[in-house]
Amino acid sequence: MLKRIYFFSIGLTIALLLSACTANQTPLAIDRESAVPGTQVSRQGKTFALTGTGIEVGQKLPDTSLVDAATMKEVNLNDYQGSILFLSIVPSLDTKVCEAQTHYLGDQGDKLPPTVKRITISRDTPFAQARFAKEAKLEDIQYLSDYKDGAFGRSIGLLVESSRLLARSVILVDRQGIIQYIQVVPDISHLPDMENAFSKASALANLP
Repeated sequence: MLKRIYFFSIGLTIALLLSACTANQTPLAIDRESAVPGTQVSRQGKTFALTGTGIEVGQKLPDTSLVDAATMKEVNLNDYQGSILFLSIVPSLDTKVCEAQTHYLGDQGDKLPPTVKRITISRDTPFAQARFAKEAKLEDIQYLSDYKDGAFGRSIGLLVESSRLLARSVILVDRQGIIQYIQVVPDISHLPDMENAFSKASALANLP
């Protein structure tokens, strides 16, 4: 009996400690501003150049191929005209901030109209993306990989020159394939303003 009480007390103490640690975790910062594609981003005060041709609102996405993690087939985003594209671009899914951004898109993105197609793009391999989707239970998002040579990242000015990863960003594309919104997170350790992007995506979906 005493042994049971002892182990119960130990278990309760551990649970309380874990609860306290969770409660005291610092929430991730959210950036409201945007860097310009093709210029630079930063992390903890250190700057990183973005290579490639910077895209702008009002342009079409360049024709480049990405690989669908679910089918391993090549995908050109310009073939998706007729849908609103919510492109959530992350450096690597196996990092805390990228995971949080993708969970936000998956968990909160259900409130978006059905005409909004939610897509996560990274330079992770398609196999790593598929594993992440299954483990995180976020298989209602499409995952596209730019793993081969970073052609997509270069074509829009979001390939980080030093790491060869993609800069954290959100891009919205309308039904005609025209870019209507871009946020390149100035500090890549911060989250993008997902709620603002959700609002703008909903507004695009409600246009005739």
